[in-house]
Amino acid sequence: MDLDLLDLNPRIIAAIKKARLRSVKEVLHFSGPDLQRVTALSTLDVRRVLRAASLHLRGGSVLTALHLHRQKERFPEQHQRLSLGCPVLDGLLRGGLPLAGITELAGRSSVGKTQLALQLCLAVQFPRRHGGLEAGAVYICTEDAFPDKRLQQLIARQQQLRADVPGEVVRNIRFGSQIFVEHAADVDTLLECVSEKVPILLSRGMARLVVIDSVAAPFRCEFDSQASAPRARRLQSLGATLRRLSCTFQSPVLCVNQVTEVVQEQGAGPRPPGSWDERVCPALGITWANQLLVRLMADRLRDEEATHGPASRTLRVLFAPHLPSSSCSYTVNAEGVRGTPGTESR
Repeated sequence: MDLDLLDLNPRIIAAIKKARLRSVKEVLHFSGPDLQRVTALSTLDVRRVLRAASLHLRGGSVLTALHLHRQKERFPEQHQRLSLGCPVLDGLLRGGLPLAGITELAGRSSVGKTQLALQLCLAVQFPRRHGGLEAGAVYICTEDAFPDKRLQQLIARQQQLRADVPGEVVRNIRFGSQIFVEHAADVDTLLECVSEKVPILLSRGMARLVVIDSVAAPFRCEFDSQASAPRARRLQSLGATLRRLSCTFQSPVLCVNQVTEVVQEQGAGPRPPGSWDERVCPALGITWANQLLVRLMADRLRDEEATHGPASRTLRVLFAPHLPSSSCSYTVNAEGVRGTPGTESR
């Protein structure tokens, strides 16, 4: 009986046992007044009982969040990340995508969102010592056909992009055979896919990354502005399912999202020349935003705004519990998506 382990006067222990309380947990089920009533102890004795019971169940000293963060070797899964295949981008995200939770990548068309999603589908297949998870990826398309031609280009250039990985390791990975593609043109098909098909692949260890490209398309097609409540319920259902899958199988979920125009207040001044366009925000509203762990925004200067060379791109951290608001520039070329060294900002 763990009651005998409490640092209390034997008289108090006897009173607790006389009240037919058999364990420390049972003692803590009672409030102070109720415990005083069943044990006939004084108010001071009851306080001592509750304090001793709490200390006993709590164990040693309390661990702070900072203490846990510093003990990475004791909690490896919480600190593991999926590399983006680029040291600059990994530096921005402090290692890459978290294994548990939904990461959103939002941005306008042509900023390279799909390019980065494809790059992650290859990065996840690398050994853990090179930032991967040694498994495949599930890629759910909701708008266009899967960009297989571009994927083959990226596969052919992996040795150039991943110069940090020995060539033999790259050549031994069968990249194309470990990406499982699904097409979901409507919300019901999307929910069915993530509820029934995706868990099978994750449970068998065949995949450790889920990509939805894009999450906004089916919702924008099926729900108009008058159907906000039904849309919110389906978004919550999708978010809950994805979070559960991610946490259960320690598999990152990347959701590519569209953007929507932000109505500027009347009388607002013009944007400064060369600044990033702040007139767009991720689609699907606050209901979807509450489902996310990390929100990233990809943006680019318009061609007419770029003062030197082609239009430049930037990747920004809009929110994340473990990251500050920060950004870096990046380029998209034949090899894939590369962060530009020296452009990181905090």
